[in-house]
Amino acid sequence: MTSSTSESRGAAKMALLSMAIGAFGIGMTEFVSMGLLPAIAGDLLPAVHEASPEDAVARAGILISVYALGVVVGAPTIAAIVSRFPRNRVMIALVAALLVGGILTVAAPTFEFVVLARFLAGLPHGAFFGMAAIVAGELLGPSRRGWGVAMVMTGLTVANLVGVPGGTFLGQHLGWRAAYVVVALVFTLALVMCAVFIPARPGDPSRSFARELGVFRIPQVWTTIAIGAIGFGAFFAVYSYVSTLVTEAAGAPEWAVPVALVALGLGMVVGNILGGRLADISVPRTLVAGLGAMAAASLVVGVMSSWSLALMPSLFVFGVAGQAVTPAIQLRLLDVAGDHQAIGAALNHSALNIGNSVGAALGGVVIAAGLGYVAPAWLAAVLATAGLVIAGIAFAAERRRVALAA
Repeated sequence: MTSSTSESRGAAKMALLSMAIGAFGIGMTEFVSMGLLPAIAGDLLPAVHEASPEDAVARAGILISVYALGVVVGAPTIAAIVSRFPRNRVMIALVAALLVGGILTVAAPTFEFVVLARFLAGLPHGAFFGMAAIVAGELLGPSRRGWGVAMVMTGLTVANLVGVPGGTFLGQHLGWRAAYVVVALVFTLALVMCAVFIPARPGDPSRSFARELGVFRIPQVWTTIAIGAIGFGAFFAVYSYVSTLVTEAAGAPEWAVPVALVALGLGMVVGNILGGRLADISVPRTLVAGLGAMAAASLVVGVMSSWSLALMPSLFVFGVAGQAVTPAIQLRLLDVAGDHQAIGAALNHSALNIGNSVGAALGGVVIAAGLGYVAPAWLAAVLATAGLVIAGIAFAAERRRVALAA
């Protein structure tokens, strides 16, 4: 591993590992509720669940959307505020805030309080990943930014491979809150490791909240946010309702849900590593190829949803295609944000979690409308295609601007 700084190879690895553990906790806290929606609905909305399990699951889906809303609100706001402070201290503070959010989720007594806790838990999410992307880039150098982002994001993808299925299994047998106890323990470990291993990095005292918000005057920032918000919404349209896709559409038993999550999580791990490598070669080509592959994989999931044995490898392929897009969106935002790097990096997760909210909400809408539990897969194909169209428009506009400047 080549470092552009004075840190040794081993120190850089430990810093990346510390941030990856934090990302693992974020992956669990964000995604474990998706496999536990029926259990959460049955516990917190018993009257609605007794009358209509479909309505209760659809209503519980707001927990996914409100977490994403917290990310959308918190990412640019917190990033704009903290850009002037030392980066290692900012990372410690953000992990501490994530820990508090996990504890509040465990302790919240009612559905309404859990909704509030999920919103608060989402606030530090985007700023954490944004600052982690900047720190990783500094540790590895500009030519390996994509690999650095992928290494941090590996924690999130491994969470989907191990943490989310394990948390789902635990939540099904010990109650859904048990999964969030594990989340709190992971964040505790991440807090200690970040405090010990992330090297001191000064902030930029010249940055201000108002100055950072200048990023929103850049048109390509908005188009990149739209690519993530709409195109990556396809991923969450399927992921948010994977439990009912497995048990209702495929007719598999409840124990098959963690198996499906493992298949999807393994695909995400592979896709993240592949996407990081490809993004270092070409960000635009990786975005176009990833969105196209996600649209195709969504159709495959829909077609194979009636057969549980065929559904599992389909979810793996879908996970590869979906996660291959995320490093490219991160680097695209850093490239178009100019000198607004802190907020530009954080906006990646605002974009992805707008996609989370859009995908989860629209997935709930098509299910509640009576279109069936497979409908989110067809919806995902539409959203990924729309993201591909937006990407094409953005790159065409950029080429015209370059040609005019020349």
